[in-house]
Amino acid sequence: MEKRQTEETEKKSDQGEGVNLLPGGGGVTAENGRECFYCLNVIGQIEGHYVQESNQKTTKYEHLIPLLFALEEDERVDGILILLNTMGGDVEAGLAISEVIASLDKPTVSVVLGGGHSIGVPLAVSAKRSFIVPSATMTVHPVRTTGTVISAPQSFAYLSEMQERIVRFVVEHSRVGRDYFEEVMMRTDRMANDVGSILEGEEAVGCGLIDGIGGIREALSALREMAGIPAPPLRRRAAGNGGAGRSEGENG
Repeated sequence: MEKRQTEETEKKSDQGEGVNLLPGGGGVTAENGRECFYCLNVIGQIEGHYVQESNQKTTKYEHLIPLLFALEEDERVDGILILLNTMGGDVEAGLAISEVIASLDKPTVSVVLGGGHSIGVPLAVSAKRSFIVPSATMTVHPVRTTGTVISAPQSFAYLSEMQERIVRFVVEHSRVGRDYFEEVMMRTDRMANDVGSILEGEEAVGCGLIDGIGGIREALSALREMAGIPAPPLRRRAAGNGGAGRSEGENG
């Protein structure tokens, strides 16, 4: 067993440096002798076919999709951690990224930090396991559009069909019931100036939209479990205020 781990470590070292980072520091490779995980940061607005203003933080789908392909094909990478703090954005681009993540064979885990709003909901559930920190929120609302709209039945049919694709994706990749998800999406008493609902961490888990409450520790544990990597040895925290140090994970 030790010989195999040594050979795998040497193989990863011989293959050179880790996966190239996203422009602007949108991702990072964390690698040691036991494991190699890629952390993908999805922030701000999901930028699609139109370039956003320069004062907005964005995640560009033309960067993420080829990166995800490269990660899937890279033998060094044991799993992908997706950190989400997004306000939503381009629906087609966000759904396209979600479909790519869902189609990966590599272990994937998402963590909602701060917010996973609008099209961030499909992004959160696209991973094989999903977590949300207790203070994070997720906004569920109907599809909307900006700009000129032709007042014709076909326009409304298009929006309805797009919304149906999003609902179907979320229901298929989570444990939330379709009726409940559509109910919270169309509520009029949860937000002052919009239709829909804002779900806090516990509520998102309770309805089955997200798998569990947790952060980085829980996400890494899930990645190791899916990748078949043993848990690392307990590390001792530094003693404080004259008291004895304790191992991570100990209660008290």
